[in-house]
Amino acid sequence: MKIDIVSKNENKLMDRVEVNFKADHDGEATPSRDTVRTALAGAMGVPKERVIVSDMDSKYGVGLTDGYAKVYNEVESAKKFEKNYLLVRNGMADKKPKRVKASVVKKTKR
Repeated sequence: MKIDIVSKNENKLMDRVEVNFKADHDGEATPSRDTVRTALAGAMGVPKERVIVSDMDSKYGVGLTDGYAKVYNEVESAKKFEKNYLLVRNGMADKKPKRVKASVVKKTKR
């Protein structure tokens, strides 16, 4: 798999660099988020823990995946700004248990 960075945009307010990328995986399966995170971390020269892959879109039959990722300057910034489901998908947080709603008891006819 080969990663090409299409564009980079520095977002100082959110303490991150936003990256659009293309992954060329011709003849291979669609890469996992973890594989893409590792490749992007190597290309950007940062630790893998600071990379959040937000979106990946594979092209059918072509072996190309377009994607969007955010590279934070600090791990704490990532945990502060990212939604929990993205942290869970990227292996940086545990899934929160769903709240159990009080069930409504139906009255039976006699």
